[in-house]
Amino acid sequence: MARALHSRLGKSMRNIRSGILVLLAGCVLVKGQDAPASKLPAGYAGSEACGLCHEDISKAFASTPHHGLDTNKKRGFEGRSCEACHGPAQKHTESASAEDIRNPGKLAAAAADKICMSCHLNEPTHVGRLQSSHAKDQVSCTSCHKVHAEGGKQLVQRGAQAINAQCASCHTNAWAQFQKPFHHRLPEGAMSCVDCHNPHGTTRPGNTNFFAANEPGCFSCHGDKRGPFMYEHAPVRFEACSTCHETHGSTNPRMLVRQEVRLVCLECHSNLPTVKTGALGTVPPAFHDLRSPRFQNCTVCHQKIHGSHVDRNLLK
Repeated sequence: MARALHSRLGKSMRNIRSGILVLLAGCVLVKGQDAPASKLPAGYAGSEACGLCHEDISKAFASTPHHGLDTNKKRGFEGRSCEACHGPAQKHTESASAEDIRNPGKLAAAAADKICMSCHLNEPTHVGRLQSSHAKDQVSCTSCHKVHAEGGKQLVQRGAQAINAQCASCHTNAWAQFQKPFHHRLPEGAMSCVDCHNPHGTTRPGNTNFFAANEPGCFSCHGDKRGPFMYEHAPVRFEACSTCHETHGSTNPRMLVRQEVRLVCLECHSNLPTVKTGALGTVPPAFHDLRSPRFQNCTVCHQKIHGSHVDRNLLK
């Protein structure tokens, strides 16, 4: 009987020990589950909490570069990439009220840009942002960039057609010029607006990537016109290509600003009469009689109008 009592007592002790171990394991498991939440600063809910309600947005956002904030320790938003732009969301998760969360798309342009610039401030593409026409006209980053839209693809990744459509939604006058017979090939998708313009801003008019014709821009495609030439045509060196050419599109061949080549030339090479012969031409003693058809197309003789290596008069 003593042996039976001792056996029962030993069995009870083993059951108690097992129960204690199970209880301790449960406490450790609960503590492990609560550990990530405890790492979040006060007022923050974490990206997982956002994804519980905004599942479609969360899935789209996962394919964007911004999602890297969840794992990037340098930025300081590890595990809470949504709140990097929208602000602390703990109060919003409890109330589900839109007033308790920040929406950059509904903020004033300066306030929305400040959020973006907290990460993108020192990037080369944003040099001159404050002086740009977009900033002055209160066009914010969120006007063009939809952070969680269309699978999270950035505008550049979507290609030239998407970029051109985005720009054309505001710049309708410029897009209309591309519909003229002679134009840069934007409607065909062969190039985009950002090949010549920096939408984030520059210190130059029109947010252009270049200052004049002798700067990178036009010459990135038209390299044969770059030079340097032994005999230079002054406008190529000191003026922009737009002195003679319409930059977006024209009804004139070669996108000229005038319907005839001679009319473009005469904007600088004025039509002056000579004293002795009365012949019309440029600087006396000129022999060009512009009333004669053979002198009405300057490029028949002056073929190297951008510059020449062999002829002072740009004849060849």
